[in-house]
Amino acid sequence: MPVAAGIEATGLGQVVRGGRRTLGGVSLTVRAGELVAVIGASGAGKTTLLQALAGVRPPAEGRVRHTGPPGFIGYVPQDDIIHQQLPLARTLRFAARLRGVDESRVAEVLTVLGLDDRAGTRVGALSGGERKRASIAVELLARPAALFLDEPTSGLDPAAAADLLGLLRRLADDGVPVVLTTHNPADVQQCDTAVVLAPGGRLVYHGPADATAAHFGADDVAGIYGRLDTAATWPDTPTAPSAQPPRERASRVPRQTWKLAQRELAILTADRLTLAILAGSPLVILAMFLMLFEPGAFGRPPDPPTTVMVLFWIAFGVFFFGLTYGLLQICTETAILRREVFAGVRRGPYLAAKVILLLPLLAVVDLLLLVVLRLLDRLPALTAADFAAVYVTAVLGSACALALGLLCSASVSDVAQAGLVLPMLCFPQVLFVGAILPVPVMAPVGRAMSYAMSNRWSFEALGHSAGLEELWRDGGSPLGPPLLAAYQDSFARPVGENWLILAGMTVLFLAATWGVLHRRV
Repeated sequence: MPVAAGIEATGLGQVVRGGRRTLGGVSLTVRAGELVAVIGASGAGKTTLLQALAGVRPPAEGRVRHTGPPGFIGYVPQDDIIHQQLPLARTLRFAARLRGVDESRVAEVLTVLGLDDRAGTRVGALSGGERKRASIAVELLARPAALFLDEPTSGLDPAAAADLLGLLRRLADDGVPVVLTTHNPADVQQCDTAVVLAPGGRLVYHGPADATAAHFGADDVAGIYGRLDTAATWPDTPTAPSAQPPRERASRVPRQTWKLAQRELAILTADRLTLAILAGSPLVILAMFLMLFEPGAFGRPPDPPTTVMVLFWIAFGVFFFGLTYGLLQICTETAILRREVFAGVRRGPYLAAKVILLLPLLAVVDLLLLVVLRLLDRLPALTAADFAAVYVTAVLGSACALALGLLCSASVSDVAQAGLVLPMLCFPQVLFVGAILPVPVMAPVGRAMSYAMSNRWSFEALGHSAGLEELWRDGGSPLGPPLLAAYQDSFARPVGENWLILAGMTVLFLAATWGVLHRRV
């Protein structure tokens, strides 16, 4: 059984950028086992109040106290907070592991929510009402001391909404304080208490739900919205300031990273379309390589312009693999991550799990690309050591691009924005790398920009390992010496220095990604 708890809020205030007040001095009490509806016009601060009460977003002013024994706080936002690729029961088992809950709770929760017969169904195939209940199921795993839901009946038909409110009623009857925001007057009728907010987040009513309409002189709950601008504040007795509600202690970082990586692998293998894209795009690019370049460009005499293009497109290919692998990883699950961070998941393990899963895949793809190009004579006959150096460069280039992709994915809000970012990241990596126009002959601004291009360091490392300087100087092609003069010492830098630069950029991008997640999630 959940622990009995209550909620006491005193003088809650919140101000957003620009100085607009979204919550103004709200004080209220929620008793254990009480079902509370928060209503008001759009923009009146309902979600802001809910987040403040739950501890998701602490208020700028005032305090919230959760009375009773410490316990897990359940919070269900409007967005789905579970991945949709896996069967429901498996999704809940991963959620239980991350919360340190025995997996036997999954069967209990499915029964409570009436989802037993949907346990094997992929979450994305559930109906809207079933997905709402599935999100609630995640929160019930840890036996919450209080449950907060942001518009849980939004988008549901009347029958599904009534079923969901009946479920919440039963949870409240078990002693769990349940607070929900809603625009649906029928939801209020099934609650014990109503909290009404006027524009600016002013509390104008806090009392019995069945007396709400009469307080405003309206015929029903729907009729009060036109009276909110002039409503007087319902009297309330303030409570003493107190500490924020406790959160569940997060599991140790390595263990959490491992659990998250397991879930990432399960999601990846369950999503056939994503798998096809991840596996198919390198094959398509490899086919383009083979159609574009004739074999033997690195022979004697060599074809110097082609050798430049081959190495550049290898550098760009591994960059593109890493970038596309990372670009959609975070923006599609921001709402899920925000809820899991509140539940105790750390951002570092979350990010590490992405890298642990994707980097080995990129390493395999890079190796496949290089081996096929070598077997089909699109690369020079390298010694084992030089081929290994080329491979390390490719993996580091992919890792750096993966980190850049994750950074951009964390910075944008949706897939559409990620799609717009892709060409903005790729074009500079083509123009300022030094392949189309050598770095030494670039304009000063372009030369300065080239230092920020990870592809430049991959390209120059590949040229060093492939022995371009020697091939152009001694290979017997009349085009070699002029190219060597144009590129000057571009390929003279020891390959280890290029690796250090790539590794440093990778660490920098990952650290920046963590910083963005810390700010946004």
